[in-house]
Amino acid sequence: MSVQAEAQEVTATTPAHELTALDRCDSCGAQAYIRATLSSGGQLLFCGHHGRENKEKLIALGATWHDESARLAAPRD
Repeated sequence: MSVQAEAQEVTATTPAHELTALDRCDSCGAQAYIRATLSSGGQLLFCGHHGRENKEKLIALGATWHDESARLAAPRD
């Protein structure tokens, strides 16, 4: 019997902390725009590319997904 985990999407307005230029992708070291919080409490940070690549797998494991990648397209002041 399999149990399907439901995705928990967290908006960019309610993060533990906003991701900054100091937060780096755990896969490649680029600036992180995505935080996956695992059910164990651990966190993984991803750039947009690696976030999209790993999202389905991590959501299926029950990770909470926090995505700030919309900031990539936002105009700078």
